[in-house]
Amino acid sequence: MQIYETILIIKPVLADPEVVEFVEKTKLTIAGESGELVTHEIWGRRKLTHIIGKAREGIYVYLKYKGSPALLKKMAHNFGVSDTVLREMTVLVRDRKMREKKPKKIKPAVAPAAAAQA
Repeated sequence: MQIYETILIIKPVLADPEVVEFVEKTKLTIAGESGELVTHEIWGRRKLTHIIGKAREGIYVYLKYKGSPALLKKMAHNFGVSDTVLREMTVLVRDRKMREKKPKKIKPAVAPAAAAQA
């Protein structure tokens, strides 16, 4: 299972209980696909830098979860058909500690005397 982060921008016409209900439905979707919710935050109502579908502000929601690529596909589909989601972005979390640095190959030094004779 891989770790994903999703940020949602939800329509501002929703009340706070409706936003919480939407997040709870999303949690059920994650759990239903054998995923695990690591953390979630509701960042609240913020002004958008540009207008999205006649909306000047949106409600930001952050989700971090473990799951399979099938779960990611299902979540993207659900967000795409939902009328409440203005935008969504999901990224794969890559831990820097997991990546191993490859040793650099050192070219053998050519002796200056051998280079001059050749």
